[in-house]
Amino acid sequence: MGVQGLQEYIEKHCPSAVVPVELQKLARGSIVGGGQQRPPQSPLRLLVDAENCLHRLYGGFYTDWVSGGQWNHMLGYLAALSKACFHGNIELLVCFNGALEKGRLHEWVKRQVNERQTAQQIISHVQNKGTPPPKVWFLPPVCMAHCIRLALLRFRVGVVQSVEDHHLEVIAMCREGGFHGLVAYDSDYALCNIPCYFSAHALKLSRNGKSLTTSQYLMHEVARQLDLNPNRFVVFASLLGNHILSDEDLAAFHWSLLGTEHPLASLKVRAHQLVLPPCDVVIKAVVDYVRNIPDVTDLEAIAKDIFKHSQAQHSYPAPDPAGKGPPQRNSIGGVPREGKHALLYERASRNTFLSVTDTLHTDFRAQIPSLLSMPTRNHMDVTIPALPAVAPEVLRVAQHRHQKGLMYPYIYHTLTKGEIKLSVTIEDETNKDLPSAVQLFRPIRQCVYGVLFSLAEARKKAERLAMRKNCLPEYTHVIVKEWAAYKGKSPHTPELVEALSFREWTCPNLKKLWLGKAVEDKNRRMRAFLACMRSDTPAMLNPACVPTPLLVLCCVLRFMLHWPGVRILRRNELDAFLAQALSPKLYEPDQLQELKIDNLDPRGIQLAALFMSGVDMALFANDACGQPIPWEHCCPWMYFDGKLLQSKLIRATRDKGQLIDLCDGQAELAAKVEKMRQSILEGLNFSRPPPFPPSPTSLDAFLPLAGSFYPPPPMMPPQGRGMVVPRLDGISSQGGKLEIAGTVVGQWAWNSTPPRRGGFPVQVVSVGGPNRGRPRGVISTPVIRTVRGGQVPHASVQESPPHKPLLTTNHDAAKETKMPGPEERKSSPAPCCGLTTENGVEDNEEPDQLNGQEEERGALIQPESAFSNDYKTSHSTPHLNALNKGGGGGGLRGEEGLEAAVLNTEE
Repeated sequence: MGVQGLQEYIEKHCPSAVVPVELQKLARGSIVGGGQQRPPQSPLRLLVDAENCLHRLYGGFYTDWVSGGQWNHMLGYLAALSKACFHGNIELLVCFNGALEKGRLHEWVKRQVNERQTAQQIISHVQNKGTPPPKVWFLPPVCMAHCIRLALLRFRVGVVQSVEDHHLEVIAMCREGGFHGLVAYDSDYALCNIPCYFSAHALKLSRNGKSLTTSQYLMHEVARQLDLNPNRFVVFASLLGNHILSDEDLAAFHWSLLGTEHPLASLKVRAHQLVLPPCDVVIKAVVDYVRNIPDVTDLEAIAKDIFKHSQAQHSYPAPDPAGKGPPQRNSIGGVPREGKHALLYERASRNTFLSVTDTLHTDFRAQIPSLLSMPTRNHMDVTIPALPAVAPEVLRVAQHRHQKGLMYPYIYHTLTKGEIKLSVTIEDETNKDLPSAVQLFRPIRQCVYGVLFSLAEARKKAERLAMRKNCLPEYTHVIVKEWAAYKGKSPHTPELVEALSFREWTCPNLKKLWLGKAVEDKNRRMRAFLACMRSDTPAMLNPACVPTPLLVLCCVLRFMLHWPGVRILRRNELDAFLAQALSPKLYEPDQLQELKIDNLDPRGIQLAALFMSGVDMALFANDACGQPIPWEHCCPWMYFDGKLLQSKLIRATRDKGQLIDLCDGQAELAAKVEKMRQSILEGLNFSRPPPFPPSPTSLDAFLPLAGSFYPPPPMMPPQGRGMVVPRLDGISSQGGKLEIAGTVVGQWAWNSTPPRRGGFPVQVVSVGGPNRGRPRGVISTPVIRTVRGGQVPHASVQESPPHKPLLTTNHDAAKETKMPGPEERKSSPAPCCGLTTENGVEDNEEPDQLNGQEEERGALIQPESAFSNDYKTSHSTPHLNALNKGGGGGGLRGEEGLEAAVLNTEE
């Protein structure tokens, strides 16, 4: 509602202000409604806000989006779109939302709550009817924005990402970049003085690919029909409500405008909760109010009048004594206040418009006692310890690549803010067989955080210092906030997740990992990525076993098999994933559109969503590790189609089809599937699935968790009960181990060199009995903080001494297992985060087998240097050749077959 409702109001109540246009004609002639004049033959330059346009860039609301995404269909559509723009003399720059936008977090929370409900409606619909849901329930397939970004890069369409404030930066680019128009769908843009404003929702490419049409909004016509001077748009927009001054803040004012005689007045009186008037009613009432304001520059008088119905009165901040308002910041091109209209949320610009918003927002929240029972900011943030310092050159590279759309936005958010936002996926919250995607892939993110903050090197330095001082090492714990909504977890509070390092080898610091040019650096990038994915096995780097374009697919599937306790993928489901990746139909979107799926399976839909969430995390890890896999080989259209997967799953489960049937009778493809399956399962053992660790229910239950971190924390007795605390004095310089539940989970101050005069044996401190292990690494709010006399909840994370690790209350991360001794480290392989037993799966490979192939692996790993632009698309496999029939991987000619097929199905 609020100002966002204005967009729909214009379309419904101001039809003469919405004009259909054909962009190719505008590129050849003048722009409807005026605008910038272009020199002859110069292109029509349009800025596209991808945030409002994702479903159109995906190809529209065709019904198969629920199956997990049809990425080759999307690829064909974008190929046709870029070709039409090229021939139509239209230049596009697509801006993706790469900003964390903490100021809009409450909007994100509300959106996640709504999308979570939509996801349950989708699951219920599929369970009851077995058909795809209606397009009104459209939820973007997981990873859709990133897939679109990669596809646009492939077709050499300009791509950028916002950094701090998406809306503000889009407006700044539109004004300062010489663009002739903006393609978006957001009321904030409608009330901002931009050259031309086009509808992203109405954007459509004709079936023959020659006509690109949309609608243009004529804001001077909107002003005429509203009978409101455009100079008053700033006050009008702020009084409708926005992310700073919400609908709840303005509800009393909006009801006061309607008066007691309004037909809806009785609704407010009868309701026992907050009720807002309809949007169109509010817009008409606010227009009448703003039209009759005597002086729109008298902000204090406006503020007092707006809240005169409040039960309490406060003093209001007056404008600048000189009458000029706060100083302006040149964040939108230095446009003078008169004649140019800024957005209500441009707090940083400090112009007159923001003086209104700041005045209303700062002083009047407390004056609405009738709304105190419903918080206007329905999220609770927490404080985390300060993040480790990051090398300035690394931050410069991260920001540059972030802005150019060449890096996952999570990386910049993690490095600079220490938090990320994870969107809702389609999952059945009543299904106990499948975990949430947030929980399942959290260990990947934990390892990625460790890579980004060079945690392994920091721990190594701490150990060296401890050896010199003959004391316990003091580690710095890095905590990252994850905002997410999934079953059992609302989006209103973040989860605090600890960064983890690889236990069996020291990953280089981020500067060396990203910027190193030596062959060894390239190999370390690949090893870091595979370690994050728990796929550091010889077969994964053997193209004869796992083709390079399918490496991401196999890594994600292998990681899904690590989930403790429950087998996420059954044998036939794993074969279905692999068979669809090798199917020739993957590159025939016209055939896939004709493919009929009877009685859609909700489990298949959830498996597809889980898999694409894993792809999302794999791309995150790949960028964080320095892009050892060229981005052309990361793209899902190389190995996945949701609809094709559903057809394979039905054949494998309902029809009990054999592998040869899944491969359409092609023995050669069946042999490749067999080889990839063996590579994925290498070293895994599913014979002894452990019980899923219970969630702590009391403070006493947290005590076994105390030793699950590295290094061991001091043992504290629970309140009201005694506890035998093992003595830790007399620990030799040769080191020691902490053993919990019969498993060694920590060691310290060890020295791999033999002692000069007969050293002490390694000491072991054992706490707890067998089968008492607990997971590690995730901290839910409120955080449990160790204090004298016991443990108490605390509302925020406090910076504690490094040798007192924070405790965990969640059970969705990797389990701690035995740490090898100094001699064992020399010959053991390097699984991710030191985890050798997962899901009852044991890595039983012989150490010599892995280490003996180190040289061979070094020869196999030949990725390009991190962040280089000279990646070359391989043509050694049919999968790549299928998308490059006409030439290079980045051109348009190789996509003609795809674009023709897509346009035939475009609505």
